[in-house]
Order: sequence, then structure tokens, then C-alpha cells
Amino acid sequence: MHDPFDDDILQAHVDDVWATNGPLALEAADDPFERLVTSIVNQQLSVASARTIRNRLFETCDITPQALLQAEPERLRNCGLSRQKTEYVRNVAEAFLQHEWTRASFADLNDEMVIDALTDIRGVGIWTAKMFLMFALGRPDVFPVEDLGIRNGMTTLYGESDRSRMREIADSWRPRRSLASLYLWRAAG
Repeated sequence: MHDPFDDDILQAHVDDVWATNGPLALEAADDPFERLVTSIVNQQLSVASARTIRNRLFETCDITPQALLQAEPERLRNCGLSRQKTEYVRNVAEAFLQHEWTRASFADLNDEMVIDALTDIRGVGIWTAKMFLMFALGRPDVFPVEDLGIRNGMTTLYGESDRSRMREIADSWRPRRSLASLYLWRAAG
């Protein structure tokens, strides 16, 4: 059985999801760079649009810093990336090469330090950095209130509230806010 959340509303939703689909789990990605590129592709797009562009990009290019820097920008744009996202992907590739980042590079950094390092890259904002913490590094206590799906899930379960109130509610989920977020995305539909 799962460890319960000390929140009756969230726990009831978790129990429903478990009964229907089994448990949700958060795992670190095999390749942090690839996961960061995925987050950039996903920025401000519908799930379906992002999936289509991501699939084209991953079929067309090796998703490594070297390969994305060597690819002609037009080739990346032909996958569906805008000029701006093409620049952002290349900026991330340059940063990974310059800093020689690997998963181990981030292991001793707390969440805020990782966010600070990543948001120094043009094209990586707080949302993207939090997605990296959750899905690239598997950090357990991230609450990405910047995400529309998270806010929609909060509204579905708790009613209308502002981001500040959502953060207050999420505080009771520490140190497992990342897992709670997976269930919020399910609540959003």
C-alpha cells in the first residue's frame, strides 16, 4: 500500500487513481540533457503539439549537445521548432558542453542552485527548470505551480484559488510535492 498524504482531498484523488490505474511514480530520466530539450519543446504548447514536434526532432536528430549544435538551424525548424526554441535548444546544448554537465554535476546542488544554474541559460525559465528537477533528476519535493496543468488540477480538487494559496495547500505535501504533482496532472484531465 502507498504512504498516504496528510490531505483528505488529495488522498481521495490518489486512492481513485490507484484503484483505476495503479500507482504513479517519479523516476529520474536516463539522459538529463535529452529531458531538458523535451521540456523546452513542451514550453507553452498543448500536449499533442509538443509530442508531435518532439517525435519529429528525436527522429531527425541525435539528442546530444554536439549533434544539436552541428545540426543546421533550418533542420531543427523543419521539425516544428520555432526560431526562438531552436535558439533555446542550442543555448542549452552550449551550456551542457561548456559546463560539462552530467547527472552527477547536479547531485550535490540543492533545488534552488539547480534552478539558478539553468535559468542563467537564455530560454530556460522557472517552469523549465522545475520540470528538469522533477523529470531529469527525479527530485521528490518540487511544486511547479507555474504549470497550467498543475493549476487546473488544483482548481479541480480544491476550487478556484491564486498561486499563493496553491503553494500553501501544497506545503502540507512536503517532502513529496513532486509525487503530488503527478496526481494533480491526472486531476486536470
